[in-house]
Amino acid sequence: MRDFTISKYIELLDLLVEKGYSFQTLDEYLRSPEERAVVLRHDVDQLPENSLAFAKLQNQKKVKGVYYFRAVPESWDEKVIKGISALGHEIGYHYECLTTTNGNLEKGITDFEKNLNALRKLAPVLTICMHGSPTSKYDSKDLWKKYDYKRYDITGEPYFDVDFKKMLYLTDTGRCWNGDEFNVRDKVNSGFNLSFHSTDDIIGALKRNELPSKIMFTFHPQRWNNNKLKWLKELITQNLKNQLKKMFYVKR
Repeated sequence: MRDFTISKYIELLDLLVEKGYSFQTLDEYLRSPEERAVVLRHDVDQLPENSLAFAKLQNQKKVKGVYYFRAVPESWDEKVIKGISALGHEIGYHYECLTTTNGNLEKGITDFEKNLNALRKLAPVLTICMHGSPTSKYDSKDLWKKYDYKRYDITGEPYFDVDFKKMLYLTDTGRCWNGDEFNVRDKVNSGFNLSFHSTDDIIGALKRNELPSKIMFTFHPQRWNNNKLKWLKELITQNLKNQLKKMFYVKR
């Protein structure tokens, strides 16, 4: 249990604080980016209680992030959503509307509106972010080829509104930090030739001052656990998923 533990996450977070990064929500960054900024993005795909634990840890260290919730039972926990919002974090909608409507754009935008309105009854929602849905043949970002999310008082969507030529993007997709071979849709056009296998690799680069002044991290909190049995279950499950995605879903 050397990686993807809460202990390792705290080590990374403490070092980012020590190195003088400002922690901004995505909405804050898009409106007025700091010179030395970190956006902590969290995709709440499942196990929302893990995300609440992350949010509490960040609050204790006086930092904040953004949490994207899916409109499915394994993610949508109203108590958790309200709790994370009350701690000062940003709440966002993790939309997958073309997956749930089998690519139908008209039904997709109706689904988007319904879920966005329901989420806004629980907390302010100013940004959205696509859920990759790796087993689906539909990319929900295609919804915006016909419609405009800015019409819904949305500040931005990271895959469209963040310049990743200037901001380093690091994601734990696939339960690793260099999982391109397992990654179906969580990809950006990066301006940085940097690759890290482990959290320790990132920590080492931070200590050597090798990382740029702007970074977005994407965490899936269900992957991070100090409980040995839960940690092992996630390891085995994700390794199996990675092999299936590599064989059947990742475009070559």
